[in-house]
Amino acid sequence: MLWAAPMGGFVILWIIHASESDRVKIFSGNSNRPLAEKMCECIGVPLGRCSVSSFPDGETFVKIEENVRGEDVFVVQSSSPPTNHNLMELFIMMDALRRASASRITAVLPFYGYARQDRKDQPRVPITAKLVANLLVAAGANRVLTMDLHAQQIQGFFDIPVDHLYAAPVIYDYLKSKNLENLVVVSPDVGGLKMAYAYHQVLNSELAIVAKRRRSATEVESMAIIGDVQVQDKNVLLVDDLTETAGTLCSAASLLRKAGAKSIYACVSHAILGEIGIERLRKSNIDELITTDTVLRPAIEGVNITTLSVAGILGEAIKRIENNLSVSSLFEFKGARTS
Repeated sequence: MLWAAPMGGFVILWIIHASESDRVKIFSGNSNRPLAEKMCECIGVPLGRCSVSSFPDGETFVKIEENVRGEDVFVVQSSSPPTNHNLMELFIMMDALRRASASRITAVLPFYGYARQDRKDQPRVPITAKLVANLLVAAGANRVLTMDLHAQQIQGFFDIPVDHLYAAPVIYDYLKSKNLENLVVVSPDVGGLKMAYAYHQVLNSELAIVAKRRRSATEVESMAIIGDVQVQDKNVLLVDDLTETAGTLCSAASLLRKAGAKSIYACVSHAILGEIGIERLRKSNIDELITTDTVLRPAIEGVNITTLSVAGILGEAIKRIENNLSVSSLFEFKGARTS
């Protein structure tokens, strides 16, 4: 809204925002623009106008095509493959917004890449998850919004606020619609036990763990089912945060099928499937792979994949951040916490 005030022969125009939400602007890089568009639809704001392109030598060029001075800006960009290119897009976009005098910049990473490199587990290796955190802050991020981190302690790598969301509420609603009886929730490895336990609570199911041995970055051997649970003639739900080569999921599914599982569903928040993973899933014992749209993925033939949208959760979190409301209440549903 404009308000004019005469002053010494001049007219001063004051711009008054009708509401706090008028100052929210959402921009998207090229990694997952469809998700950003869905988020904007959910909260009723247009997607910000910007150009993100590449020079012939591969350098990224960004131009913000609307005024962002004093605005609360959210930049949506998953660090999915090509990981390094998408991260550079995000850094350059935030630098452009910072130099355009945005009041606050929130980096929205539905999928946080490099999260598996969160510790020194052998000599002379980097902690790349921490490096990415430093680069996000250096590029201009005042806040980070992400979903289903591979390791929750990555939040401690930041000295700025981090809002960590979970896809579980969306996946839970879908699973309830399937009316699966005699359900056993299984973690395909010990590291995923906390997530599996959360699903076990809200689904009122039994719980088990598969012990595995990793032979290489792409080869996994599942050895035994841990827990006083029988999977014979039962529906099994494998739960994990991400899959790339699908080695852990397919190996666990093979072991569970040999143990007599009636049906096997796999539930992962981030399905970053390469050629190896797709081929393994085609030959696997998994009846359905349930995932989300945190990463942009083309249609895959020969694999039963159900993709659920997390745009509503991310959009609601943006509204709450802008209005200084609680975000942690998004973690609580059906009488339990997903965290």
